[in-house]
Amino acid sequence: MTTKSQLVGYVRKSKSGGALNLSIDAEAFAKAEKFAGKDGRQFVSLIANADKISQILQGAREVTSLCQLFDNDTQSRI
Repeated sequence: MTTKSQLVGYVRKSKSGGALNLSIDAEAFAKAEKFAGKDGRQFVSLIANADKISQILQGAREVTSLCQLFDNDTQSRI
């Protein structure tokens, strides 16, 4: 299985430093693959690298990507 990543947005520390700010591209989000929860609501699964988020929180990094992962062979969300 090969994995493909689709960039959807970015993660940064908020200006106050007490939260993470997610900047999501509206067009990319609209095109993102959705799945239904048990209650029937629609969700979009996004992923950010935990080590890079930790670096942002520690001040060693300013930004990282927010992506949706796909199985490149089946084109389905991972």
